[in-house]
Amino acid sequence: MKFTETPLKGAFVIDIEPVEDERGMFARTWCEKEFRKHGLNTSIKQCNVSLNRRRGTLRGMHFQRPPHGEIKLIRCTRGAIHDVIIDLRPESPTFRQSFAIRLTERNHTMLYVPEGFAHGFQTLEDHSEVFYQMSAFYHPAAAAGVRWNDPAFGIRWPEAEERIISERDARYPDFREEDFLQ
Repeated sequence: MKFTETPLKGAFVIDIEPVEDERGMFARTWCEKEFRKHGLNTSIKQCNVSLNRRRGTLRGMHFQRPPHGEIKLIRCTRGAIHDVIIDLRPESPTFRQSFAIRLTERNHTMLYVPEGFAHGFQTLEDHSEVFYQMSAFYHPAAAAGVRWNDPAFGIRWPEAEERIISERDARYPDFREEDFLQ
């Protein structure tokens, strides 16, 4: 696997190194030893799948509040997504900055999202499926988010004929820095 740190400290793009022959392709998508070598958390407590029927579906921007923060390893296993993260760590030099990447079933690229980041995506194709590996168990009382189109973050989302978003995600309040400086 090839690990490339994003402009947001601690977040990595991870590309597989496929071995191909007449049968097809084989590649490693997880190796505790390689993740540890890059100083990344190797604890996996939960895996989730998100199936999104229609192009333009937007999920996010989600995170869990401390002490239930979680690290995520994200991969698109079917279709394609525009994946976005926001650094919400007040002590970080990249606090409030975002990073986006296209994850597809064809490129097999993964995104390692550190604790303290919000995460979301928009589907670029019908029937897109996203696979998550999580370092912590889900705690409903700790679930939180920031609005996908909050001007505080300036995220550029792909155009969509129709954007499908849950009421909860659409109604997150405006970002307030003081909420994160406690």
